[in-house]
Parts: sequence; C-alpha cells; structure tokens
Amino acid sequence: MANVVSPFNGYVCVPYLHSHDSIELKDKWVSSRNIDSMFFVTATFSEDSKPYFKSVINHFILAKFKNPIKMQKDLSSYNKTEPIFVFNIDNVIFERDTPGKPNFISIYYLEYGESNDDLLDVAAYTARKDKIGISGFGNMELFADETPKFTFPYSDHLVIFEITSEKSHQSDNKYCEQTRRDICRKGIVMNNLVSFSLLEKLK
Repeated sequence: MANVVSPFNGYVCVPYLHSHDSIELKDKWVSSRNIDSMFFVTATFSEDSKPYFKSVINHFILAKFKNPIKMQKDLSSYNKTEPIFVFNIDNVIFERDTPGKPNFISIYYLEYGESNDDLLDVAAYTARKDKIGISGFGNMELFADETPKFTFPYSDHLVIFEITSEKSHQSDNKYCEQTRRDICRKGIVMNNLVSFSLLEKLK
C-alpha cells in the first residue's frame, strides 16, 4: 500500500506524560484541521545532542502540522515543564508516494552550515533513496519553561528524512545511518540529532 502525501509545514513533538494535559491535547489534535496526521512515538537522541536538552522523556506525541502560527497558539497554553520540539520544514526536497506506511523519522544537522553545493549534494543523493518518502531542510524551535543551559548551535541547519516501510524500526535506522554515512563521504559533515520510531497512528 502506498503512503499518500499531503501538504504540511513541519512536525511538533510533545512529551507524552499520561497527564490530563497530554490527553486533552491529543484529543484536540485528533479533530484539528491543522493536524495532518499524528503518532505515538519513541525518541532516541544522539549522544552529541543530549547535553543541550535536559529532558529524559522518550515517549512523545508527534504530529504533522500545516499552519505554524496555529500550532504556536496551541502550544502557548500548554504545560512546558518538559521541552517541546518543533521541526519546521523550510525547503522540501521532495514529497512522494512510497510503498509502506510512515514508520521512522530521522533528523540530522549539518555541522558547517548550508552551502549551496552541500544542499544540492544532499538533495541529489536522498532523491535516489526509495524508502525516503519526505525529505527536507529545516530548523528547530524549542519551547520550554526553563531555558536550556546550552543553546544548540545547529538549529537552523537541519535535514529531515521520513521513512516509509513495513520493516522494523531497527532496519529503518540502519538505512538512515547508511544514507548519512554515504553523504558524509562526500565531505559533508552531517550528524544525527534525534530519531523517532512511529509506534501507533493516532490520526
């Protein structure tokens, strides 16, 4: 079965705390026209990224949103004792119908910024990877009651892959890691920030 894509502007990742607020937000987004799809996920942060984010939560509600202004309004009144991550897609490399279902999302950062040559090389290579249904360049916004001690320096230099498959999350992670290594062989320093295993579709 092919995964059919539809327009959206990014991903929001809210810690799932089994609280009234979490359940209320989930129910609100199920009926929201601003939410294209929504999943219960587990997150795996890279070792290099952990010093920047104090959260030890690894269960999140991940939603694909259409309008970032409406999304920020939703988050303005939400409890942010644990950080909320918003990954905006500034430049879509491609969105395409692919076999399987959305199963894994991996987010990377370019350590030395975004030269035009680097972006073209990343775009050209990822376009040949048939398990990547959505790929794009973007940025990260962090919403938290407590300002992190260290600011993540590569928030504006993100590369985002959404994988569609019927295989295990471990298999998809290996696929993404091989893709990252292949890109790095071209002289582009691209490191993993966080990966999300999509466990259950909520919308």
